[in-house]
Amino acid sequence: MRKSRFSESKIVGILHEVESGIKVADVCRTHGISAQTYYVWNSKYGGMW
Repeated sequence: MRKSRFSESKIVGILHEVESGIKVADVCRTHGISAQTYYVWNSKYGGMW
């Protein structure tokens, strides 16, 4: 399986950006991920903070 471009700490940081009020689409565009990837990460790493 291929290693992710993003570490767990970076993923949690991206999730925090959406929590702070930035739209999901804007965050995804900025970091080069799909909305589907964001929601998978949210279900997997959502409780880490």
